[in-house]
Amino acid sequence: MSARLVLLGPPGAGKGTQAARLAESLGVEAISTGDIFRANIKGETELGKLAQAYTAKGELVPDEVTNAMVRDKLTAKAAAGEVGFILDGYPRNVAQVAELDAILADLGLALDGALEITADADVVTERLLKRAEIEGRADDTEPVIRHRLSVYAEQTAPISGLYAERGTLAEVDGLGEVSEVTDRLVVALAALKA
Repeated sequence: MSARLVLLGPPGAGKGTQAARLAESLGVEAISTGDIFRANIKGETELGKLAQAYTAKGELVPDEVTNAMVRDKLTAKAAAGEVGFILDGYPRNVAQVAELDAILADLGLALDGALEITADADVVTERLLKRAEIEGRADDTEPVIRHRLSVYAEQTAPISGLYAERGTLAEVDGLGEVSEVTDRLVVALAALKA
């Protein structure tokens, strides 16, 4: 079963893990903006050089660069006959939703839906603090994590509202065993496509 999905959720909700598990079960590619940035930077593409100029200064890559990278990736996939994907980390704001709509319209494709993994802020903060300790991420302190969660709430959470208005959003509880969350996502996806 092919699918074209956006996976939403706050930092620490398990998006990366669930995107990989869903992609495997659906036979599609999980596309994270981080992976796209790294591939472009490593390949020394013009977009990669632009992105690196921002990331080297610790700045966010501007929407126009991110949008162009996503457009290139989805266009290449469509040209290869691969029309299924799970986007993890994109769109991050309402303007990027409009750009994704335009990219897909240009390719003659449409999203099947958006799946939002929900999780309590205290629980994800705890998860991220544990991950920081295990991976030695000294910069992932509680104040930094709480700030990232508030940025998510401000910029990314409104995307949920847009997809809900379109009737293409399913919310899934992200707490519990990894396999339980995957099962919930599969059920939610089936309901969206029904």
